[in-house]
Amino acid sequence: MEKVSQKKNSEGQKVSNTPQCPVVKKCGGCKGFGLSYNQQLQKKVKVLEEQCGQFGKFEPIAGMKNPYHYRNKVHAVFGEDRRHNIISGIYEEGTHRIVPVDSCLLEDKRADEIIVSIRGLLKSFKIRPYHEDTGYGLFRHVLIRTGYATGQIMVVLVLASPILPSKNNFVKALLKLHPEITTIVLNVNSKDTSMILGEKETVLYGKGYIEDTLLGKTFRISSRSFYQVNPVQTEKLYQKAIAYADLSGKETVLDAYCGTGTIGLIASGSAKEVIGVELNSAAVKDARINAKQNRVSNIMFYEKDAGEFIRQMAEQQASVDVVFMDPPRAGSTEVFLDSLVTLKPKRIVYVSCNPETLARDLRYLKRKGYRMAKGAGVDMFPWTSSIEAVVLLTPQKR
Repeated sequence: MEKVSQKKNSEGQKVSNTPQCPVVKKCGGCKGFGLSYNQQLQKKVKVLEEQCGQFGKFEPIAGMKNPYHYRNKVHAVFGEDRRHNIISGIYEEGTHRIVPVDSCLLEDKRADEIIVSIRGLLKSFKIRPYHEDTGYGLFRHVLIRTGYATGQIMVVLVLASPILPSKNNFVKALLKLHPEITTIVLNVNSKDTSMILGEKETVLYGKGYIEDTLLGKTFRISSRSFYQVNPVQTEKLYQKAIAYADLSGKETVLDAYCGTGTIGLIASGSAKEVIGVELNSAAVKDARINAKQNRVSNIMFYEKDAGEFIRQMAEQQASVDVVFMDPPRAGSTEVFLDSLVTLKPKRIVYVSCNPETLARDLRYLKRKGYRMAKGAGVDMFPWTSSIEAVVLLTPQKR
């Protein structure tokens, strides 16, 4: 699969040692093929500086030493080809046509191998894949999550109904092929929806979750848990965020949009207390479990909208020294940012996955009296167009 390109790109630059993927044009997931990895990094730096360079200087972008097979969360959709052979892969960009994929340069190799094995078992067990148009069939998706540090593997089988024929034998056969699997979960998604997972789950083998470690803390990962998909780069991202926070052990820290509490828990050892706020109830549940498991007692998690929570804190004249904020791609809201500046934190550490909305929010915060002190890009998703950045904001000197 991994051929090496020696062609030149549109600008006449020689591109060498760049692995090629046979489905890259159909898949649409990778925007960087045709460029060397170094050229991709340069391109991302250019985008980041064009969008946000007006607010301050960025440190050199943190790339990967080995930018392949980094995804610890792998999803495959199942279906049939025109000859009714079972296929698995990913949706073609902008469609629901399945592009058959056996191995992907971005995905964990073990996960890809397990998916191919499951496809073979479906045939031998005479289990048909689900057909979106007719509603006929059973097997919809497979989701695999792997622990980078622990090696643990979770396999989630997503079905259209809760009955898996010869369930016990199917599980035994899969474990015989892949004894490295730690847990197997059956998820039921009977709705006509683009969502991968349904609400109902049954544990078929193991604990129903895996664990992984990140910067000395252990995190529980269930099928729905938010956990960064590139653990190698996540450590670089969080190390940079913690360094920017410059904690001395005396600070009250707010972790906004905290998810399962990763940044807040990692920061807790260097802070007086940490407050985490997150709207997603499943994420808050995982965050509380993670705090207990890591024996962290100086952190509290609240299930609330981050903007509303900060507004209430501001009304109560609460004191916060450092704020970590990691909003979704759409960026933050004016309600959140207005309330944030009334708290008057000494430092705001903004983790962004979208330079465009980062620039918008930096512009707004600048008008409200904060300036970008420094920033850094981190390449969380090699071969794609996505760019992650960390920015430190401090009050402007009057």
